Parts: sequence; C-alpha cells; structure tokens
Amino acid sequence: MEQELTHLGNQSGYPQEYAPDVLEAIPRSLNREQYHIDEETPGFLGFDIWHAWEVSFITQKGMPVSGVLKIIYPQSSPFIVESKSLKLYLNSFNMTRLGKNRKEGISLLLQTVQNDLDRVLESLPTVSFFDYSDEKENDFSSWEILEEKYDLNDINFEDYNENPALLESDKESSEFRIGSNLLRSNCRVTFQPDWGSVFIHFKGKEGPTPQSLIKYIVSFRNENHFHEEVCEMIYKRLWDAYNPEELLVACLYTRRGGIDISPVRTNKISLLPEVILNPRVLGRKLLRG
Repeated sequence: MEQELTHLGNQSGYPQEYAPDVLEAIPRSLNREQYHIDEETPGFLGFDIWHAWEVSFITQKGMPVSGVLKIIYPQSSPFIVESKSLKLYLNSFNMTRLGKNRKEGISLLLQTVQNDLDRVLESLPTVSFFDYSDEKENDFSSWEILEEKYDLNDINFEDYNENPALLESDKESSEFRIGSNLLRSNCRVTFQPDWGSVFIHFKGKEGPTPQSLIKYIVSFRNENHFHEEVCEMIYKRLWDAYNPEELLVACLYTRRGGIDISPVRTNKISLLPEVILNPRVLGRKLLRG
C-alpha cells in the first residue's frame, strides 16, 4: 500500500514563517510488511539519525543564527518523517524570530522541533544543535572498504535490482567489519538517486563472500526505497541467510537538500556506534557526506 504525500514529488513553495503543519508522517509498516518484518518483534534494534546541515533562524533583534541539527529517534517509532516535508519545515524557521539572544533562540528552536517531531513520529526524538566547527571523528573512518580491499575488475555486475540470490556463502567461520561507498538507491516517489555508504559488522559460523556481498550492495542501484527501508532490507537478508551471532548494518547517505539520513540496525546494544548516536557529538562526514 502506498501513501499519498502532499509534498514528495510535487513542486512546493518554501514557507516564509514557522509552519509545523507541513510535516508528514510515513508508516514504517509500508515496507516492513513486504519483507516480513514484524512491528512488535522486528529482530533488530536501532535508530535513525538525521543531520540537518542548513538550519537557521533570527533572534528577536533580527540577528541570524545558523548551525547543524542532529535528530535521533528509535526504529520502534510507528512513523518516519518524510524528508522533503522536514526540509520545508526547517526552512520555515529561516525568518522566524526566536529568543532575545542566540542561546535563548537555540533553546526555543530545539524544544519546538522536538515537540513537533514527537507529534508526527509518535515517539520523542533527541534534538541537538551544533556549530559547524564542532565536528569530531566518526565511527567508521578506520573500517576497511570492500572496493579498496579487493580487486573488483574481474567481477561481472549484472543485477541492479535488489537480489539476495547474489549472496554466496563462505563455509568458514566468518567475522568482519567492512564498508562500501558503492551504495546507491533511488527515492521511492521522485526516483532521484540517493548516494551512500554502507557499513556491516558480521560475526557468525557462515557468512557471505566479499565478492558476493559487493554484488548484492550494487544490486540496490535501481531500487526505489527510502533510506531506512534499504538499511532494514540489507539487515533482514543477511539475517535470514546466515543467522549470525552478531550483525550491524549502518547506511550513511549523502545529504540532499541539506539533510542526510543515517539509519542503524543491529541485534546487540553493544554494537551500536558511539559517535553517531551521541546527541552531544557531531561526527565528521565520510566520503559520501
């Protein structure tokens, strides 16, 4: 079942003043039902992390304040927020007067965004504000990259729609932490390309060969899905195929319209990345950032 959305795929004028009503919710169940992911017991825990790099408002005296918002909310929320509606919403603050000074304005901005997203998501998010100079090291900078570690020139890439049959098993005990910058999918409605990096922590008695894993990642190239859905699809396919002891999948998409989305799914709390989930820390962007 597809949901009719007011803004996504349509030409929209930017609101000139605070406009919470532009926010639109998308049920997570729309894609989870298709891949047999149960809402109550999905088989993973995780979070969606959004970075809004172009947030601004003005104080009551008209002084502009600009920075980065980091928004974190759990995968257990019944809804996600549609990204274009969030862009319109955040842009509605550009000429909105908040607070007597910078500090008071930031506090009002954070409380307002948190309250509005709580209403839409039906789950209270964590919202933080950063200056552009606040970036620290990210969680994945030391992880090996598949296309750098292995020679891919002799591999024939023929599948560009998600195909779990591409996954071939390594019969030996398998444990790895590896990533790839070759992830590409498309928006479900506008079909615009979304570029990203995927990072996978895997530990099990049997796992995918590196060559088959990269072919599977590339097979998303013509898939039309939201970022959160792609992350859950990769997780579910690996879980169903290998039933690993430990699994983490993080998809860090590049920003579009000033916002990037980074869903993370895992079966163990101990595997959750520290920097990206810390509301007090802004991690450096990766190659695709």
